[in-house]
Amino acid sequence: MVYSTYTPLYFGVFQMSASQKKNSKGILLMLISMASFAIGDTFVKISGSFLSPSQIMFFLISGGLIIFAIIALVKGEKLREPRAFSPILLIRYCAEMLGLVAMIMGLTKVPLSVVGTVTQASPILVAAGAVIFFKEIVSWRRWSSIILGFVGVILVIEPGGQSLDYAVLWAVAALIAFSIRDLVTRLTPPDIPSASIATFTMIAAFPFTTAWVFFSGERFFPPGIDWAVVAGMIILGSFGYLLLITSLRVGDLSAIMPFRYSRIVFLLILGILVFGERPTLSMLVGSALILISGVYIMWRERVMNQSLNQK
Repeated sequence: MVYSTYTPLYFGVFQMSASQKKNSKGILLMLISMASFAIGDTFVKISGSFLSPSQIMFFLISGGLIIFAIIALVKGEKLREPRAFSPILLIRYCAEMLGLVAMIMGLTKVPLSVVGTVTQASPILVAAGAVIFFKEIVSWRRWSSIILGFVGVILVIEPGGQSLDYAVLWAVAALIAFSIRDLVTRLTPPDIPSASIATFTMIAAFPFTTAWVFFSGERFFPPGIDWAVVAGMIILGSFGYLLLITSLRVGDLSAIMPFRYSRIVFLLILGILVFGERPTLSMLVGSALILISGVYIMWRERVMNQSLNQK
């Protein structure tokens, strides 16, 4: 009888609801996704020692095309989609491709943690872009958060620092391109499956990356390739993307999305362990501002959506 007194309390404290279980699963998938992306970025940076940026791009696009096409076919998704090359999706493909080029250039020339932190500020830039292009009404709180995030980006790249490397502008270019991609995605027909969009993106980028290698006078398969590193960056990048999409469909976005910033932490750790990077105080403060700003913007969007649903 003594046990029966405490049993309800035990289950009341520790037993999760169905919604909490879904959110916990989504958060776990998001964390694994961000870790996969971070390790994949590390492999991209390592591959820069034996591959040129154009060759890295070629392997990423070729490998991604094969993986996503197989996934789409296995899931029974159509690869013949009349809307696949509509103007909106073409803009998205171009933004994705330019962002990937800039990301690769940045990773081969700039500290891993800097590139990763700057590009993770895309939700902040998207929030600002939504005001300009979609005429969204933003309160002073969200404007303050957006400005705070941009201050964080400035602190990370340290434009006034003595050790400024102008190659960091590649990371800024990637940030802008990925933000345009995310803005345009809002106009993408929701019934087109994610794996299909990823496949079409690779198809659109393949001619460009092939031409880049060819006109650079480089070989598609140069000697001295570390195939383990190449396979790692292709598989982990694709795996991370699929887990990202899955995580967002499992639970509530407002509960899961803030954990995308865990990528900053993973990249900081990998930068220190693998490349011996030493983050400056300015970078750490900037990273914290980007994280706080991004999480706050997501939280405010959740509050606004809840208030709209109650009306």
